[in-house]
Amino acid sequence: MPKLKLGIPKGSLEEATLSLFDQAGWNISTRSRNYFPSVNDSDLSCALVRPQEMGPYIAQGTLDLGLTGLDWIVETEADVVPVCDLVYSKSSDAGARWVLVVAQDSPIQSVADLHGKKVATELVGFTRRYLAAQGVDATVEFSWGATEAKVVEGLVDAAVEITETGSTIRAHGLRIVCDLLHTHTQLIANRAALADPWKKAKIDQIALLLQAALAARHKVMLKMNIPNDRMEAIVSLLPSLHAPTVSPLYGSGWLAVETVVDRSLVRTLIPTLVAAGAQGILEYELRKLVSTTP
Repeated sequence: MPKLKLGIPKGSLEEATLSLFDQAGWNISTRSRNYFPSVNDSDLSCALVRPQEMGPYIAQGTLDLGLTGLDWIVETEADVVPVCDLVYSKSSDAGARWVLVVAQDSPIQSVADLHGKKVATELVGFTRRYLAAQGVDATVEFSWGATEAKVVEGLVDAAVEITETGSTIRAHGLRIVCDLLHTHTQLIANRAALADPWKKAKIDQIALLLQAALAARHKVMLKMNIPNDRMEAIVSLLPSLHAPTVSPLYGSGWLAVETVVDRSLVRTLIPTLVAAGAQGILEYELRKLVSTTP
């Protein structure tokens, strides 16, 4: 039987990726010192791969499909096809960003001021290309970690580092000069795999359900009972994908109403609904939300 070879990012994205796949319907089980997790789908085989290596492995056909950051795709210039964006950051729906960082008292105020300076980063290839495009001649060296500390200790003039909120950078007494690259997780595929009808169908299935699982995290289902004479007033308060579902309750002057709403609205919406006459309000978690609405 054919199998689709799926790459799971090892490291900081690993737990969140396994959780997303579980919500989408795939239970992927990892074991200590085993780089080939088991999965409850005979059509799939899985491998744990460092995000930095995901693009090249997919480009050369070792893997058919995988998840990694846009930053590492840009860094390796891997010849892969982006299938869809999957933003599942814990602290930011906008993903993360690579920023130029300097000491608070540094005279560097812009990228142009890096001319003749030394910059440390994990994103060496991208940074060199970025500076070259700006006409800046600087030394860019690879950093194995603790990149911010090298700026603090004066080992380098600046760093290009990843952040979501910037709080850690500020806590180290550093200053963000500017953003260089915004990044997020992408599902990427091998070109040959997408040309294979069976693999393409499997990739489409995975992409659809992963996106449905992510969409569901931002929504909840609300169900409630409302009096007939309050229908227009209460339904007008309810957001929905298209329109709320309204059905009569047997042998009474009441209606049952259900709708999908943004999770962030619930804390203000429920008191408003109660004040308008709704009763028996229930809130349900959603596992998946599939919609063709643009």
